[in-house]
Amino acid sequence: MSRIESGRMVLHSEEFSFAKALEQVNTIISGQCRDKGLHYECRVLGHVAEYYIGDEMKLRQVMINILGNAVKFTPAGGKILFTIEELNRFDNKATLRFVFSNTGIGMSPEYLPHLFDSFSQEDSSSTSRYGSTGLGMPITRSIVEMMNGNIEVASEKGTGSVFTVTVTLGESSRQDTGYEDKMVLEPHHMRVLVIDDDPVACEHARIVLGQVGIECEIAQSGAAGVEMVRMHHARREAFTLILVDWKMPEMDGVETVRRIREIAGHESTIIFLTSYNWDEISEEAKKAGVDSFVSKPLFAGTVMDEFKEAFRIKNQSQAEQLADLKGRHILLAEDVAINAEIMVMILGVREIDVDLAENGRIAVDKFAESPVGYYDAVLMDMRMPEMDGLEATRTIRALPREDAGSVPIIALTANAFDEDVQRSMQAGLNAHLSKPINADVLYETLENLIRQ
Repeated sequence: MSRIESGRMVLHSEEFSFAKALEQVNTIISGQCRDKGLHYECRVLGHVAEYYIGDEMKLRQVMINILGNAVKFTPAGGKILFTIEELNRFDNKATLRFVFSNTGIGMSPEYLPHLFDSFSQEDSSSTSRYGSTGLGMPITRSIVEMMNGNIEVASEKGTGSVFTVTVTLGESSRQDTGYEDKMVLEPHHMRVLVIDDDPVACEHARIVLGQVGIECEIAQSGAAGVEMVRMHHARREAFTLILVDWKMPEMDGVETVRRIREIAGHESTIIFLTSYNWDEISEEAKKAGVDSFVSKPLFAGTVMDEFKEAFRIKNQSQAEQLADLKGRHILLAEDVAINAEIMVMILGVREIDVDLAENGRIAVDKFAESPVGYYDAVLMDMRMPEMDGLEATRTIRALPREDAGSVPIIALTANAFDEDVQRSMQAGLNAHLSKPINADVLYETLENLIRQ
């Protein structure tokens, strides 16, 4: 405080990662809140950059001072909400607004004008009860004012307080380049699913990922997310990345991930989102199939860094596990001669042996008469005379033999609506490929399903 009063405190002007600074603050405060039994939430509203130019240490000090007081003066069971928003940019400067609200003991209107006086306490017993020096708020205001900002307070005794801080930081031209690694798909080619029951968090994820060219789909419950994964898996249009919130009603993040892995195996990278310290759930989450963890609020660079590493590890292990297609036996059910000829040619490129069945009835007979385990997979056209693909699949699945329930059966169809995919899944098909068939997708589907 004496350095401030004598004018000896100066602000550093250096580029820093706002995302990492915020993560450090949230780690400290969420730990304190958990120990005291408080609910803590940090939200980013709209676009907030990952890098700014300013004094990172003093900005962190402002956040920790105000949040630390909120923890100190909020009884167990209370709530603390911290929101961050970038208001505008002008002349290479950016204005950020921080709003800190709590359901603590609050302050009387008469005391508020003295809040920023040195050694000020509304209640003299507070010093011994809460261990405060009475210098935190004066120091905080001085730092904020040095950042060309201001601090406002609204409070009501017994209800809580809201601190609103605005600061000015320098713009940074730096963009996090973690997602540009050549091992990772181009952002606009990625399929991303965000599973979170909080609509504000979902919209924030959409904005943040959109900044690096990633469009994402949203599911606002674990059950809805699982169903979306089921549909995409059936179409062989797997999500590249799935972001799953931990705390959700009815089906939490761990159970959601567990069900996704049961349906789709490890075809997607799954990153857990949490506002809490994940140490307490990391073991359970990894057993369920989580690849990595990211703190809320979301920043694109942090997500892409974690994705890049998880993607690299996953690709290495999956490359070792893919089934070799050479010499495999495939049963092809297709009634149109030219379509059958094309499919035989495509499969022949990978030296796959093909048995042709001209309709569903013949396909069932050929499978029933084959030795157990002879066919590695069945390619099933959906529209055929005598017996269509759905009925043929149900009949095969009902046969009293060991491989009837496990042999991969893949739908080949021009019908790609959600209801068609759902009917395929209900009949017992493993995948749903749309005509005209993409050869690479077909090979990849066979490699994965035969391996499993």
